[in-house]
Amino acid sequence: MAVNFNQNSVFNLKPISNDEVRGEVDGLLIADEKVEFAFKTIRDQLVFTNKRIISIDVQGITGKRKSFATMPYSKIQYFSIQTPGFMELFPDSELFVMFTNGFTAKFEFKGAVDIGKIGRMLSEYVL
Repeated sequence: MAVNFNQNSVFNLKPISNDEVRGEVDGLLIADEKVEFAFKTIRDQLVFTNKRIISIDVQGITGKRKSFATMPYSKIQYFSIQTPGFMELFPDSELFVMFTNGFTAKFEFKGAVDIGKIGRMLSEYVL
């Protein structure tokens, strides 16, 4: 499911190496911007930099066509995180973000994702 920052939920985001997305986003990054975290669904990707959230929607059968959406941290009105429960069989965590333009995004992360670290990073850039 694509991320367009408008009431869509993205589930089953799994962490990937920052190097796996660097080639995808290098052309979008501005001076002093760096990739902090990267995640992937089956085809789509979500990238947290030190300036913004970038979603990469892979389209078509071949996956060569891609749509990029970006939302700077300066536009975040508020966010919330949900940590995994104790001894869950399939631990997951969630991040909900509301932007000043009214758009929202909800992300569900699977596996060993330190959602607290993502929350601290967002706090650092938003506050």
